[in-house]
Amino acid sequence: MVLLACAGVSVLTTIGIVVALAEPTVEFFQDISPGEFFTGTEWSPLIKPASFGVLPLVLGTLSATFWACVVALPFGLGAAIYLSEYARPRARMWLKPALEVLAGIPTVVYGYFALTAVTPFLQDIGIDVHVFNVLAAGLVMGVMILPTVASLSDDAMTAVPMSLREGAYGLGASKLQVSTRVVVPAALSGIVASFVLGISRAIGETMIVLIAAGQQPKLTLNPLESIETMTAYIAQVGIGDVPTGSIEYKTIFAVGATLFLATLVMNIISIRLVRKYREVYE
Repeated sequence: MVLLACAGVSVLTTIGIVVALAEPTVEFFQDISPGEFFTGTEWSPLIKPASFGVLPLVLGTLSATFWACVVALPFGLGAAIYLSEYARPRARMWLKPALEVLAGIPTVVYGYFALTAVTPFLQDIGIDVHVFNVLAAGLVMGVMILPTVASLSDDAMTAVPMSLREGAYGLGASKLQVSTRVVVPAALSGIVASFVLGISRAIGETMIVLIAAGQQPKLTLNPLESIETMTAYIAQVGIGDVPTGSIEYKTIFAVGATLFLATLVMNIISIRLVRKYREVYE
């Protein structure tokens, strides 16, 4: 019963989130049509005349997540392959904990690092970025989720039976061929799960984009400009300056519900991919 209660905490938490979001979201859509909300291209709910098109926030979130994936997915997978297949036990003993330390750094520190170090660096090398820009925020966000991708992918590849490696070596394969053509395909379900978890964390990240990406909702894919993400908007409006119960206040819950549905869809896709490519070994 104790173990069942422990398992039920996550389920009850999810139900609580849905209940908390449901009523204000329904009230919001009683005043604002879903068509206007999901297809509108202007987002300015706090300025008269108000506009409630969430597409700029969605596009800003996807843009920041894309640049995070550019860093986290290839480098995370590469780090996992090295730790699993190339690193000696002593090197692995030091490198993996050092890599995972990145996951423990507060995200507000990452945000100020992106603003005060990465953005000036991009400007110094000739990239004409604004002070607040999605490129710096996305790159630093990629560094933040890199340990998640690397650690989970490494665990998945380590679980691949040694007999598969030995069989490939017996056929004359090189270490690179064994790593990329045998181990990675065999651990694909775990690797996919690490990718989806990393992407979900990037979509839900708040402080980095709030500090470094700006608060200007724009319908643009230009990484050199400032944008606003869904999480940054929730943090901005949630500080208490908006009257409780107003339509502006209810936008927090509508955007939050949109974010919740996005991550839910991603997790459903992840479960299907994991089941499809999952390998079972004796």
